[in-house]
Amino acid sequence: MDDLAHAEHLVDSADLLRPAAVRAAATLGVADHLAAGVGDVAELARLCGTRTDLLGSLLGYLVSLELLSGSADDGFALAPAGLPLCTDHPFSVRENLRDDGMAGRSDIALVGLVHTIRTGEPAHVGVFGRGYWESLNDGPAFAGALERLAGDQLVCDAELIIEGYDWTGVREVVDVGGNSGAVLINLLRRHTHLRGTVLDLENSAALAARNIENAGLADRGAAVAGSFFEPLPAGGDVYLLSAILADWDDADAVAILRRCAEASAGTGKVLLADVSLDARAAGAQADRTELWLRAMMPTPVRTVEQLKALGRAAGLRVTWEGPATAVRSLIEFSV
Repeated sequence: MDDLAHAEHLVDSADLLRPAAVRAAATLGVADHLAAGVGDVAELARLCGTRTDLLGSLLGYLVSLELLSGSADDGFALAPAGLPLCTDHPFSVRENLRDDGMAGRSDIALVGLVHTIRTGEPAHVGVFGRGYWESLNDGPAFAGALERLAGDQLVCDAELIIEGYDWTGVREVVDVGGNSGAVLINLLRRHTHLRGTVLDLENSAALAARNIENAGLADRGAAVAGSFFEPLPAGGDVYLLSAILADWDDADAVAILRRCAEASAGTGKVLLADVSLDARAAGAQADRTELWLRAMMPTPVRTVEQLKALGRAAGLRVTWEGPATAVRSLIEFSV
């Protein structure tokens, strides 16, 4: 490969238009409309809420990528390679790619990777001026994204929380930063004597409340809007932090733990069920995984000893240590 070919290869590798166009199609739902038989550009523009001329340019470019077939004159259709952009495709990637989705939002922030490399802060802060979770919970814009990914499935070995801790003497649990309510819902189903509350920012709290009600658990479960950087509701037996601290640096993590310590003082425990997403497990892809994780969160990897040290810095002492898996630990603290 000569110097000119090397230069062309670099430019092609850094081309942002290709992924931006594919993500635009995913966000607009183009594939769903084409699959429904709508191939006319003007009608597609009406359904997608776009300008006709610019949508026509997008569709024409997607033809060059072999994701679509046809033309503005004859109408467009999906090519086989474009089928996974459909919402109902068995291998759909639409949710992963759409700009107004949770995964898509984090991926878009990668254009600010240099901010992460320079500062260690998530790229999202450098691109959007605020953290990922703050953005997703800011008004209605991403409420749909949270809801589309919501469910009661446990991830990252969260089953450890349900089965690995002695809940028999607990009556009230506060799931601090409980997101969609999945962990609390599973806790209440498994341990029928428990009552619980999800505390999270506005969008997540509203979603958790709906999920708890839909699960038939509104008599024992609830959700309230609030920040774990502000005083927490007092009186809980256990304040659960599940997969929270990896999204925050040490100073913020200690601040969150201090709020839990304040709320639990004298009456309850703090149960830390954090995740450690060790990029070294990715083998040859370790560097890629490391950059991707660090662009999303400041500390994706913390050892159990590091988590204990954060607890001590927040004025807490370890009173029990449970089983651990490759990605999940379980530590009980008391004031």
